[in-house]
Formats: sequence, structure tokens, C-alpha cells
Amino acid sequence: MAATIFHLESIPDHNGGLVVLDGPEGHHAATVRRMRVGEELILTDGAGSTARGVVERAAKDVLEIRVTECGHAHKPVPHITIVQALPKLERSELAVELVTEAGADVIIPWSASRCVAKWEGLKLKKGVDKWRKTALAAAKQSRRTFFPVVADVHTSTMVAELVSEVTARGGVAIVLHEASMRRIADITFTDAPEVVLIIGPEGGVAPEELDRFVGAGALCALLGPTVLRTSTAGAVALGALGVLTRKWDTPPID
Repeated sequence: MAATIFHLESIPDHNGGLVVLDGPEGHHAATVRRMRVGEELILTDGAGSTARGVVERAAKDVLEIRVTECGHAHKPVPHITIVQALPKLERSELAVELVTEAGADVIIPWSASRCVAKWEGLKLKKGVDKWRKTALAAAKQSRRTFFPVVADVHTSTMVAELVSEVTARGGVAIVLHEASMRRIADITFTDAPEVVLIIGPEGGVAPEELDRFVGAGALCALLGPTVLRTSTAGAVALGALGVLTRKWDTPPID
């Protein structure tokens, strides 16, 4: 069985040392997962650094780990940002979980004009915090060494500015749209350093928003013949990009 991954903010740069896993991660490892002396695990800072180690002492909510191997992963390219229109409450965390598992580097909550969900006041902070916790858990579960960043909520104006900045740097921005005559497979991603994928709400991207994004440099594209929910479209699109780009060329951590 592959070693379990846990998050540790500071990863040692040499073998043989002892590190302590405590706090929420220590609780999860020692109390929830019941890691025991002699078991192997992997630590990552979520920014590519890793340390493989063996548990030397297990106590309540704390593990002491002897580091046996240190490393640093190469970040997959292109860098992919998912602009996710706020889904309905019951599907909100699912959207974040799926795009994290599929390889998103940045997840931007987008308050689109046709969103049923509205994040305002205290609900805004609570929503972003929940997305960040969901992304962290999904990143560990899917054995990622680079964790996605969950940004603050963006307006349509902010998304248009992002599109303009990315395309100016040679990146590609795509609005998934069911009426487009262009398939996502028709877009050339050769040497694109970054990709932005804009996922509309259940009611679709409003015409004025679509015009604004296209005017900023985005391309409209059809993902496939079926209509997907906003909570699953991002993950399916990332799967397509995994094949159409070099994003999935990096072997999984063993």
C-alpha cells in the first residue's frame, strides 16, 4: 500500500533527522488514522517539497518521524486556474474537491450574475474558508505535492482582468459554453505557460459576461456533447487538458 501523505509546513532538507507532526495533522495521523511505530508516511509542504519517513513514536495527537528521504517535485505545466461560478450549497464543496483531484493549481470562486448561491457578509468568509479546507483535504487524499490556492471571491470584472493578464503573458483563457462551435480539442496549447478555465453557473454564463471575457481575450469552447453540472464541468475539463497538454506527464508519487 502506498504511504499516506500528511501536510507539514516546514520540510527538512536532509535525511536522518526527527520531525514532529502535531496539531490537526498530528491528530489526524495519530488518532484518526492510528499510525503506529514502524509505519511509513510522506510529508509535504504543499509547495513541492517532500520527506519520506518512518514513525518512531506515536502518542495522542502527535507523531515523531525519522526522515529517510527528502525530495522536491517538478511543478506540472501548464499552470491551470479554475474560475468556478458558485454552485448551489449542496454541490459547492464537491466542485472544489473534484478540480483539486484533477490538478487545478488555483481555484477562484466567481460570483457570476446567474449564480443562485450568493456569498455576502459573514457567508463570504465562511464559504472561502470551507473551500480552502476542502481543497487541502482533497490534495492530500489525491497524493498531491503541490496544493491548490483558493483565492478570494472574484467579480466578473476581476475575472475579465485576469483573462487579459493571462493572455498578455502568452497563456490561454477558455470559457466553457454549450453554444460554441469550437471544441476544446481544437484549441492549441503548445508551450502555453498557463490556462484559465471559466466554468459558468447552472443558468449559464450571461451574454454580457461572455462578451466581456471574449473581449479580454478568452476563447469559447465546447467541452463535449452532454450538458454537465457546474460542479462537475471543471473536473471533466481538467481531464481533457491532462491529455491535450503536458499537465499529466509527471508520474504519481509512489
